[in-house]
Amino acid sequence: MIQADYAEIQNVLAGEHSLAEAAEAHGTLTGSLCSAPAYGFADWLLDILPEGQAEAASAQVLRALYRHTAGALGGPEMEFDLLLPNDDCPIIERAAALALWCQGFLYGLGLGVLRDAANMPGEVSEIVSDIREIGSAAVDTTQSEESNEEAYAELVEFIRVSVQVVFEELAPLREPPPNPPGAPFH
Repeated sequence: MIQADYAEIQNVLAGEHSLAEAAEAHGTLTGSLCSAPAYGFADWLLDILPEGQAEAASAQVLRALYRHTAGALGGPEMEFDLLLPNDDCPIIERAAALALWCQGFLYGLGLGVLRDAANMPGEVSEIVSDIREIGSAAVDTTQSEESNEEAYAELVEFIRVSVQVVFEELAPLREPPPNPPGAPFH
């Protein structure tokens, strides 16, 4: 579970004049952590804030989210979770935030090692295609609220698990290249 909630991160980002909503910023962070070698906190701030810097209090909240997300992705317990509005928000708002999260995730993947879709290992290509499609989904107003809630919950869980698969599949691409033969050790 993410320590700061969606509303708190949204307020912090608004206070820092970010053009990214909380869900999109978290998606960007997650995609970048999956695909970019040594993606640091400062890199993320450069991607989501106009000046690439935050006031001390804001930076503390954002750094906690960064650390939690990186730890959850790399942890053995599959504890990664998407930063989305709470379940008491209307389904339309949550679905819109999920779409933004997906867009941010795809953007973050593109910042790293995934410049060419043909070079995606394992299931990553199919997952990216699915997340791209989910990013353009909307609430079906012809369905019941219960049906939409079930569909939303299934999509969130699908993405949560898929992101962990992407993180694992891309691990070798995030590794620094080995020293060439004859290279000195430092």
